[in-house]
Amino acid sequence: MQDSALILVLTAAALGFGHTLIGVDHSLPFVVLAKAERWSLKRLLLVTALCGLAHVLSSALIGTLGVGLGVTLERLQWVESARGGLASVVLIGLGLAYAVWGVYRSMRGANHSHAHAHLDGTLHAHGHHHQSEHAHAHLAVCAAAPALSGAEAVQPAAGPIARAGKAGTLTLIGLFLVFVLGPCEVLIPMLVVPAYQLNWPAVIAVVFAFGLATIGTMLGLVTIGYLGLQHRTMPRLERHLTALTGLSIAATGIAMRAFGL
Repeated sequence: MQDSALILVLTAAALGFGHTLIGVDHSLPFVVLAKAERWSLKRLLLVTALCGLAHVLSSALIGTLGVGLGVTLERLQWVESARGGLASVVLIGLGLAYAVWGVYRSMRGANHSHAHAHLDGTLHAHGHHHQSEHAHAHLAVCAAAPALSGAEAVQPAAGPIARAGKAGTLTLIGLFLVFVLGPCEVLIPMLVVPAYQLNWPAVIAVVFAFGLATIGTMLGLVTIGYLGLQHRTMPRLERHLTALTGLSIAATGIAMRAFGL
């Protein structure tokens, strides 16, 4: 490999690492969503890697096609900037929608009790929440027990928050689309010179170095975040974890727009 091409490849790797490290959108949404949806580390890494791959390849495809069609670098950078603006808007909307869903779930998750009267006159109450199946056993002891007042009724502890199901899946799909739309603006200029020279091995090497550095850094950051939150219990925030996750994702989109991350 020529010295100029080697320098270009090393620069691509350095920029891939740097732009991922300062870009909160490359790690924070995955970490908070994994916490809210109770993903395993293996699933988190797989989702992150797929989104990172789509992120890099979409910009590489636009860059090479643009050069092939004779599009100027200035025009390509405008396209990437427009994609970035669209991606941030989608991320904000995605986060807000997930937050609204989280508020709805937390309201349904509030414990309350129901009174049940039996034919023999026994009255008892049981507490439940709507994040799990509404089922309870009527034990034989209830028939012989005296009537219980609301204050005496035993309130079972709320179980772990169930997964968001379809909402979580739709959020994951939306996050993938955000990374397809999300630009790698620093990658385009590095592709232009070798692409115009029809030096396709250099183009491939640049994309590979940039992609490896970007995805590797993403995987490292989400692993650190995942392990940092894994053993942290937040009993007072548990009911609101989904809503807080959505707000965090929306805040990431706002930071992208405000600071161009």
